Amino acid sequence: MKLEVRQETREDEAAVHALNASAFESDAEARLVDALRAAGALTLSLVAVANGTVVGYIAFSPVAVEAAGRVVHGVGLAPMAVAPSHQRQGIGGRLIERGLRRLRAEGHPFCVVLGHPGYYPRHGFVRASLHGLRWEQGHDEAFFVQALTADGLSGVSGVARYRPEFDAV
Repeated sequence: MKLEVRQETREDEAAVHALNASAFESDAEARLVDALRAAGALTLSLVAVANGTVVGYIAFSPVAVEAAGRVVHGVGLAPMAVAPSHQRQGIGGRLIERGLRRLRAEGHPFCVVLGHPGYYPRHGFVRASLHGLRWEQGHDEAFFVQALTADGLSGVSGVARYRPEFDAV
């Protein structure tokens, strides 16, 4: 299978919505992406295309860490989806790798993700609590972070907050 990973385009929006709706238990993630897109809050959104069909998607949006009277900005990975028919073929890993490479090149300091404890550490993420970071909703065992610059996590600790669009998920 030949796989192309590229920036999402306007023509991909309906396919991305359908993919997110099919990859998760509800359409909440699909609606989240639509809301982030409408708010101009997608820092980066990539699709994986096989044989002309969108089979994978990853989104990154702004997060803020509030600590010690200051706010530090990074990005959050969410959601990531792979079509059920194409799972366990490395597509998610390729999306993560390509996305993080772009974010590093753009100078984003760090990326957080709430996800499966057995999956994200394979892609360079560590438990966020090791850096004094926590998600506003808890779930420390499933909340991870990765520095994207040499000093990306220097002095960064506190509560990580996603955009308000996430409140509906």
